[in-house]
Amino acid sequence: MSIRVLPFIFAKKQFAILILEHLRSSDSASAIEMRDAYREIIGDSAIMRELFETIKQIAQSDAHVLIQGESGTGKELVALDLHKESQRAHKHFVPVNCGALPEGLLESELFGHIKGAFTGADRAKKGRFAVANGGTLFLDEVGELSPTIQVKFLRVLQNGCFEPVGSDRTTCVDVRIISATNSRLDRETKKGRFRRDLYYRLSVMPITVPPLRARKEDIPILCDYFLTEFSRNSWTKKVTISPEVENILMNYSWPGNVRELRNALQYASVRTTSDVITPADLPPNLDPFNPLKKTYKKKRKLKLTDSRVAEALEMAGGNKRDAAKILGVSRSTLYRFFDRNDDINS
Repeated sequence: MSIRVLPFIFAKKQFAILILEHLRSSDSASAIEMRDAYREIIGDSAIMRELFETIKQIAQSDAHVLIQGESGTGKELVALDLHKESQRAHKHFVPVNCGALPEGLLESELFGHIKGAFTGADRAKKGRFAVANGGTLFLDEVGELSPTIQVKFLRVLQNGCFEPVGSDRTTCVDVRIISATNSRLDRETKKGRFRRDLYYRLSVMPITVPPLRARKEDIPILCDYFLTEFSRNSWTKKVTISPEVENILMNYSWPGNVRELRNALQYASVRTTSDVITPADLPPNLDPFNPLKKTYKKKRKLKLTDSRVAEALEMAGGNKRDAAKILGVSRSTLYRFFDRNDDINS
């Protein structure tokens, strides 16, 4: 590790301290980089421990892997873990989103092109296959590949060779393919939308990432992880969730999986004005799973009672504005109730 010599004269002791601090800060940075880039799949449930063991076993093989799972479950993190645990970890991990580019651009992205291959190709470009040589190519949304690209892709899987767009020279690479899809490719093959032979070559080692609703015991761990991440990245103090919020999160079905949970917590952590996230801080789509809100929406014509208001105040952490929202009444209505009931207001 090289250290720039500063144009100052230090005493030996001071210089030694500077070197030590530099090395410590470098080690710390490396640790943070590894923590952020490796094993970000958070969970301690039985189903996740089984997934971790599967990743460890499959990573030792060089066979192609197909990762299936709903959107937001963390399929790319699984792919990254597979790469980091494999013998290819010292080479590139190259991701490609097959559903984000039209067919013409995707072909160039995958296989590269020579100068003048098409309008705007003013210089040659290396494709993702060439960049990933010796490493791992991750194809997200692989089910979106067009029939034309599927044919060309199948040839690369068969012999590891391809021609860049506009070129007649063959390039051969050594790449491990990890694919991911949120659709059932076996069903797509039956419908004729995806080549059966390509499916078999991609799914030598299949992995299914469970949805969040199948591992709800991991929700408290995920909450703590994300809230710590937010506080670290935004330089704000860390907040926690109240027991009521945890109950709401545990009862929600999470169609958007871990990604939706992260977004909901980020929304709540920005909105809260205290150290604890309350139900009033959660996104509106979680309202039906707030038992207090659900009750009061059905009974809005009923008069407010001491017990209902006290419960709402407790859930809102004493914030009267948020308590009014939980109760489904205006602030003026709640304040009039307080005027008539001095005991609860005190």
